[in-house]
Formats: sequence, C-alpha cells, structure tokens
Amino acid sequence: MVLGEDGRLLASSTVEHAPFGSPHAAWAEQDPEDWWRAAQGATRAAIAAAGVTGGDITSVGLSGQMHGAVLLDDRGTVLRPSIIWCDQRTDAECEWLNRVVGPERLLRLTLNPALTNFTLTKLLWVRTHEPEIWRRVRHVLLPKDYVRFRLSGEHAIDVADASGTLMLDVARRQWSDELLNAVDIDRRILPAVFESPAICARVTGDAATSTRLAPGTPIVAGAGDQAAGAIGMGITRPGAVSATIGTSGVVFAATDRPALDPRGRLHTFCHAIPGRWHVMGVTQAAGLSLRWLRDQWYGGAGAGASYDELTRAAAAAPAGADGVLWAPYLMGERTPHLDPHIRAALVGLGAHHSRAHLVRAVLEGVAFSLRDTFTIFSELRIPVERIRLGGGGARSLLWRQIQADVYGHAVETVRADEGAAFGAAVLAGVGARIWASVDDACDALVHTAERVMPDPSAVPIMNEQYARYRRVYPALKQLSSQKLEVRS
Repeated sequence: MVLGEDGRLLASSTVEHAPFGSPHAAWAEQDPEDWWRAAQGATRAAIAAAGVTGGDITSVGLSGQMHGAVLLDDRGTVLRPSIIWCDQRTDAECEWLNRVVGPERLLRLTLNPALTNFTLTKLLWVRTHEPEIWRRVRHVLLPKDYVRFRLSGEHAIDVADASGTLMLDVARRQWSDELLNAVDIDRRILPAVFESPAICARVTGDAATSTRLAPGTPIVAGAGDQAAGAIGMGITRPGAVSATIGTSGVVFAATDRPALDPRGRLHTFCHAIPGRWHVMGVTQAAGLSLRWLRDQWYGGAGAGASYDELTRAAAAAPAGADGVLWAPYLMGERTPHLDPHIRAALVGLGAHHSRAHLVRAVLEGVAFSLRDTFTIFSELRIPVERIRLGGGGARSLLWRQIQADVYGHAVETVRADEGAAFGAAVLAGVGARIWASVDDACDALVHTAERVMPDPSAVPIMNEQYARYRRVYPALKQLSSQKLEVRS
C-alpha cells in the first residue's frame, strides 16, 4: 500500500502466499521465505501502480500476523518452518510454565497467561522436541520482523507485537529479564524493542533492487496486525473499541493504562501508540466458521455458494435463528475460556430448519462469542463509547446488523477499511514526521462511513439467545472431558 502525504491511498497490491501447512493435528506452519517473496512482489506492484519511484517513498511501515516464531542461525538462515499463531501443539509447555513460573507470577510479569498461541511456548516446544535445531538458534523474529530483516538486515520488533510473545514486561514496555531467567531463554536471541512509529532500520541495497525501494529508506517498527488494524480504524483513545472479524475475531479496546484481567481471559498488550495500551479478546474461528460452513457444506470457493449468497439466504431467517445456536470452537477458544481442546457444535437443529437458519446461527454465534469480550470489559469497567467494525464482518449488511443487535450498541464502519496495512502506513507517516502523532494522523484520515443502530425488536431476542449460548460451553466441556469407551 502506498499513501500520499495527504493520507490519500495511491495504490495497493496483494500477492498471495501459500496456505499454512499442518503436518500433524493442531499444527500450523508456514515458510518465512514465502512471506518475503510475496512482500517483494506486492511492494514492486504497489509502487508501479502508484506511479511513483522508490525515491518518492519517505518511510516504510510493516504489519503482519502475531505470535509466530521465526528461528534463524548465526548467518540469518531460517532453521525450520515458522510455527504460527493458530498452532495448538504447546499445551504441555503451557502446563510447564504454570508449574515452573506460576500463573500469578506470569500475570504479574507479562500481564498475560500461558497460552498455546504465544511465541514463548513455541520456543519451549522446539527446545524440548527439536534440540538439534534449538542449539543453532541465534535470533528469534516474528513474521513481519523477518520481512524487515530481509529488507534491512536488522533484528527489531515493536512493543505491540512483542507483547504477544509472553516475554515482554508489558507495563514497562521492555523484555522481562525476570521471566527470561526463569525459563532459561537467552535475551540475546531476541530483537531490539522499539515504539511502533520509531525508525529502527533502513532498506539495504540488495533489498532495494528486489523491491524497487530506494537504498536507505527508513523503516519504522510498525505493529502486529491487531494493533495496526486498530490504528487504521482510529481506535486510539480510551472508549474507542473495534470488533474485527477475519479468520479469527478480535474485540480491541484502547486504554491509557495497562488494564489487567486477574483471570487472564483478555490479552493486555502495548498499543502501537507510545504511552498507551490495549486489551483484546479473541475468538479463534470467527470468519473461519463461515468459511468452514461454505467449504464443507456448500461446495467450497468457486464451486458452491459465495459468502454474499450465504448471507442473503440467512436474511430470510428470523433473529435468533429460531433457536439454533452455533458455538464457534473449531480451533478451540481463547476468550473467555482459554481452552485449546474444546470443539464446535450446532445446537437446537430441527427438521423444519433451513439453510437460512443454519447460516444465520453461524453469524450470530460468532457475534455471541465476541460479546463475551464486551461482558468482560463491563466487569473491568473498560469504557465502550464507540464500536467500529472491521474485516469480513463489516462488509455484510446482515452481519453488521446482527452485531449491533447482539452488542446492544450502535456500530460503525469507516470510509477506508484497508486494515492493518493502512495502520502500518500511518505509523510510517508519523515516523517520517508527516503527522506529529498517531492521534493527529487518525483524526485527519479516519472517518465514519455508516452507523447501524440496534433493532429494538431484535435486542431482547438476542439477549435471551446469548444467555442460552453461555450455557453451551459448560455442556460441551463436560462432554469433552468424558473419554469414549470402545467395547469389543
């Protein structure tokens, strides 16, 4: 993506990379070299489409998926495929952390609990299961930071992305030496930490040749996809909240203090704005739920129904889907259950239910799961004054209305929903001093496109259905804890 100095979008480009591999159940891995290939192609195409040269680019910003682990040797060679955010193999490592460090101490040091998604648990897994690789590790990077390394040769990370490693002292915005010592991780393998708008690297000559950027172009620290996406939606001050439905779903609130959920149900991370933090609840399979429904039940992409066709069909079903409930636990669940083993369920199906009821139940179930985070916000007195929607859940009129009805609150979309890439470009502009601050940039660039009010007739139905939804997880948990006995 290329922005002009007035914040106008000049051009953007997308290059697909290979889908993640899953060599074993619950594993998820990608080749970092494929990210670099896609980044080079997208950068060249965006510069060409914008009608500018590399010399016209004043600064580069980066964003990408969080929590991954890219392991490099002393020559900068990738040692194994990156274990990415949705990988669930590290349950034993989480248990080890809770025994050795303790859940209370973990919360005190990092403001977050031990979860299978976090980078630290992936490092512990490699140390235990692949010791010959671990002995060769000299640098650990997150996905977007590997792209920066290829652009610049520098090992750097921003405070927002570092928060998702479970190795950062989030309150102090620096690596936690106490935690690293407790788990015997050498701090020297971790990259230097910077605030998101800070210039931390410059494009090398080799990278300039392959990307068409100019040598020496500054690169800011950037941010992980959630913090950068929030910047792109103007979620910068307390009271501003976003609900984004991509593959996963995230409810994100900006705060002026490192708010802590003592039960560890929310993530507390540094924001991409110096001196601010954010709290975040995550639904593992949000947009993934609708994709699963399409691919497994309706013929898949290109062969069956499109997302638009599915949501149009769902509009024929009444609010509450005539009692059908979807628990979106295809990949386990993070907020509020912290349970990688729970699995999804459709509840309440009858012979009279149609495809419309089924699709609507999936849309509502994802919104109910996101509402769990708003419930925790209320418990912690985190203000919710404005809710902005992003991702695929913001593109469907029906899903926007469902979210307004489920949250019981007006929801908004923004005029330019370019996601994390736009936020990364804003951070680059702040680093180049085009804008004095992130707040100034967002005030100038981010504007409301549409506001959807809750339907007064639907809200009581959604409240009743949400109360029923909250009873599904305990029932599923009880079932999952009962071992199936096979008799011969």
